Amino acid sequence: MASIQLEREDSISRQQESPRSPEAHVGMKVEDLWDVLEPQLSPTEKLNACFESIHVSAFPPAPSSQVIEIKSDTSLAEAVQILAQNRILSAPVVDVDAPEDATWMDRYIGIVEFAGIAVWILHQSEPPSPRSPSYGKAIDAAINGITNAARLGNLGPEDAAMTSGNFFEALTTSDFYKNTKVRDISGSFRWAPFLALQKSNSFLTMLLLLSNYKMKSVPVVDLGEGTIDNIITQSSVIHMLAECSGLQWFESWGTKKLSEIGLPTMSPNQIIKVYEDEPVLQAFKVMRRKRIGGIPVVDSGGSKAVGNISLRDVQFLLTAPEIYHDYRSITAKNFLTAVRDYLEKHHEDLPLISGMVTCKRDHTIKELIQLLDTKKIHRIYVVDDNGNLEGVITLRDIISRLVHEPRGYFGDFFDGVLPLPANSRV
Repeated sequence: MASIQLEREDSISRQQESPRSPEAHVGMKVEDLWDVLEPQLSPTEKLNACFESIHVSAFPPAPSSQVIEIKSDTSLAEAVQILAQNRILSAPVVDVDAPEDATWMDRYIGIVEFAGIAVWILHQSEPPSPRSPSYGKAIDAAINGITNAARLGNLGPEDAAMTSGNFFEALTTSDFYKNTKVRDISGSFRWAPFLALQKSNSFLTMLLLLSNYKMKSVPVVDLGEGTIDNIITQSSVIHMLAECSGLQWFESWGTKKLSEIGLPTMSPNQIIKVYEDEPVLQAFKVMRRKRIGGIPVVDSGGSKAVGNISLRDVQFLLTAPEIYHDYRSITAKNFLTAVRDYLEKHHEDLPLISGMVTCKRDHTIKELIQLLDTKKIHRIYVVDDNGNLEGVITLRDIISRLVHEPRGYFGDFFDGVLPLPANSRV
């Protein structure tokens, strides 16, 4: 009994120390629960129980610049600028035709993200469907035939020249691009119908959605107002974990080596990659087909990575197309070079400038979390002593190792929600 009392006093003294971040206070809630849970529970079971007991309303609010809503009649060009300027990957789409007294389920039609925008670009680059001749002619007329610049069926190095440097400049100056509305690409929304949490939902539910169910962000709605109160992202969860350094529950989990918790989950020959001399659109096509958020660019030998391209980088094809104007072709290597030069010239510190971030299998999960949080990146590549690629670890991989989904936890909820809509291409 005395030892429990001492632990409680330690917890109180921690909270009375110098101010800690709001994220650290969430960690201390877990710590308090951790101290009093049944000792016979395994560490994994204890973490699950802790996070099930905390409501998502306790999660620190996102910066106002990240709680952005985009109206359904916003042009695609404007939406890209909004996402890029606020440095966010996605945003909820508000239906401008919804009545004022609409519930949140009727107010929002989905989430637009760079993944969907990449799909749109790929479709403008593909030859028009033989079954839709009028549609193909409309696109061709809109951007002066440039849409047929890249045949994406089987792209290879020899096809790189087809995606010439002025392709995206022509696309982004076209009336077709400027007049396309966000609602026009609703078929590429990852989550339609709109999926959100209520404030009373648990941290465990939120963590499972961000890991097992591959959501990159989860809106939290205010039922009374019918509006979004907060947006919790994979990155914000990783930041929360980084702020929990030093707490008993975190240290007992975070000091494990990657190999001890089964990371990376893939073997070297399972790594999805693109070669440096392939068209940059090939990288986005592969990400679309495999439903992943990033891909390493490897040298001609295929074993060493020279860079990384993520879905968020599609913004550079649309917001600064002029940087490719002098390129005869836009290969993955040319893309990386042009964007890095552009960012350095404009003194912007974005992940693409720093290049590849790597680790080894003997790193701890804590070290990875701190690196991901410091660098503001979404994936780290695992290499051997010779720099050869051995695997990839994403934010989702880390969160999935923090908690597990109890059998029947969601019941049949996702039977009608999780599958992508029939016309979805992401």
